[in-house]
Amino acid sequence: MKKNGAKHAHKQNTQIMTLREVAKYLGLHAMTVYKLTREGRVPAAKIGGQWRFKRDVLDEWLEAQMHHHSG
Repeated sequence: MKKNGAKHAHKQNTQIMTLREVAKYLGLHAMTVYKLTREGRVPAAKIGGQWRFKRDVLDEWLEAQMHHHSG
């Protein structure tokens, strides 16, 4: 039973997010996320003309940013 729960949690962590979802998740304006993404400062992929983000990659990037700026 635990295995299925872990699988489900993993699936949630690899969720694909839109730019607006990322903006809400980070508490930023969508245009700010768009600008940072265009500049290559936020990890994303442009698919069919739209930016997409993986939640687990975004979380790792955010952790790295926090460690980078705290030291």
